[in-house]
Amino acid sequence: MHIPTPAEIRGKRLKLGLRQSEVAERSSLSQSMIARIESGTVDPRVSTLLKIVDVLQSAEKSIITASDLMHTPVICVSPTESVTKTVEIMENNGISQLPVINNGVPIGCISESAIINAMEEGKIQKTHEHTVENIMEDSFPTVSPLVDVDTIVHMLHYHHAILVLEKGKVKGVITKHDLISLIT
Repeated sequence: MHIPTPAEIRGKRLKLGLRQSEVAERSSLSQSMIARIESGTVDPRVSTLLKIVDVLQSAEKSIITASDLMHTPVICVSPTESVTKTVEIMENNGISQLPVINNGVPIGCISESAIINAMEEGKIQKTHEHTVENIMEDSFPTVSPLVDVDTIVHMLHYHHAILVLEKGKVKGVITKHDLISLIT
């Protein structure tokens, strides 16, 4: 466990735009205690430091939004794209699902599992050229760029990915991998 220095505590607080009084209120400590810890004139207990660190981590987590997590450009396919080309795009980019977008509007998604299911059901045979629209699944859910990280975490429990839309246009995509990157 890393024990933050007084300068690190102060720097993090300032970076998050918090006043000492706000940290004090949220941690059930006095503002003067926060000031003395930040100035290094008092050596706090570990339990006191943990209260402060919890407040700072909570504040940091709450300011992360969809626009902070999303990545661009969004790799996608059209509904008329061939399944063969779609598989090639997935392989070249190391991804297992893609949004299906028609004239800028998300209309579905195509995943490795959807392709395998279609093969299993006999909908896809190697001798015929098939298009995405015949086997695509429901579209990924969409959010605004300002949606908070807690909402995104909840949504990704139920979906492979989330599209970030701004003014009706797809601006980015968020996957479970993007969330995992928050802990590194």
